[in-house]
Amino acid sequence: MKLVSIPANPAPDDVVCGTLKTRDGLLLRFARWAPPPGRRGTVCIFQGRSEFIEKYFEVARDLRARGFAVVAFDWRGQGLSGRMLADPRKGHVRSFDEYEIDLETVMKEVLLPDCPPPYYGLGHSMGASILLSVANRHRWFDRIVLSAPMFDLPPIQWGALRRPIVQAMRLAGMGSAYIPGGTPAVVAAQPFVGNNVTTDPVRHARTAAVIDAEPALGIGSPTVAWAASAFEVMNEFTEPGYATRLRQPTVMVAAGRDQIVSTSAIEDFSMRMRAGSHLIIAGARHELLMEQDRYRAQFWAAFDAFVPGAPSFG
Repeated sequence: MKLVSIPANPAPDDVVCGTLKTRDGLLLRFARWAPPPGRRGTVCIFQGRSEFIEKYFEVARDLRARGFAVVAFDWRGQGLSGRMLADPRKGHVRSFDEYEIDLETVMKEVLLPDCPPPYYGLGHSMGASILLSVANRHRWFDRIVLSAPMFDLPPIQWGALRRPIVQAMRLAGMGSAYIPGGTPAVVAAQPFVGNNVTTDPVRHARTAAVIDAEPALGIGSPTVAWAASAFEVMNEFTEPGYATRLRQPTVMVAAGRDQIVSTSAIEDFSMRMRAGSHLIIAGARHELLMEQDRYRAQFWAAFDAFVPGAPSFG
């Protein structure tokens, strides 16, 4: 299985790329970068919805410059991993439990056998929520860093779409349909003007260029089943005692101008954790690691202060 490398976004060196078969028969694409000299452990990247390995090439370089081996993979239904529906543009799972199968597969077949410990999890948005859900049951990671975790949606998100509507649609057998108003239009290829994920035009254009080079990487809107399952997971995060049961040291970095997930929900969850803290980067939008350097620098400062062995970068 290939990585898509273009001049504007070349693949980092020392990579092994391949596929894994999950226990329910889906093929996942993964990439593993060898540890640099002076190894400090391994960071596993858990992408957000609609993302793909190539989007994190710069992040992989940032992590390897800090001495870490890196693992990244495409969740089922996105990137170049297997699809569950005939329409490859639909962002679909029947349940977020299926994403946990993906995570478990990568842990057991790539991270644990082939990568140096200690292990650190770096999750963004949807991937951050899945990572935290699994951390409630498994102690695979010594520390966890979350970028704009999906704990709730802001009031303006998805307009009139609400939990009861998508739940009713799923019960009516419409789980594989796009959410109301959803389309096959590739999310990551939308114009920069008016986008709500980054203020950096260069990084935004870089993502679009990768999709131009390999259109199969792109997906459109989520399905009804995906949305209904997402709401179920977000409801779990509000349960009394959920946050206090988590024992892995965790830091959450939120975006001050996030229009995709609720920053106030991140603050609330953090304050209920026993081993967690949070930071809000004022002015940044949702994709903190795809933002301008001035915002990314604040994210990496928090990472370097939190993850053992990460050097202090000026």
